[in-house]
Amino acid sequence: MSENFNETMKFEPPKENSVEPKEVLFSVYASLKEKGYNPIDQIIGYLLSGDPTYITSHNNARSLIRKLERDELLEEILRAYLKCDKV
Repeated sequence: MSENFNETMKFEPPKENSVEPKEVLFSVYASLKEKGYNPIDQIIGYLLSGDPTYITSHNNARSLIRKLERDELLEEILRAYLKCDKV
């Protein structure tokens, strides 16, 4: 196996999560709404701070959202907002 060290290789680690960010966001949103919280404010608080206590433990929402990295969630939100496909 000969390797060319003059070329940049693109590395994409395998996804360990079988959880889709979109599904997580909708589920967490619904759980927060059920408990009477403002889901948008709570999710923003979590995304900005990383503090999981912004997310209710109702319906296992807190552990569900922690299965994903915050950047994955932000990527999903931005993709939906811009209505673009995956890169």
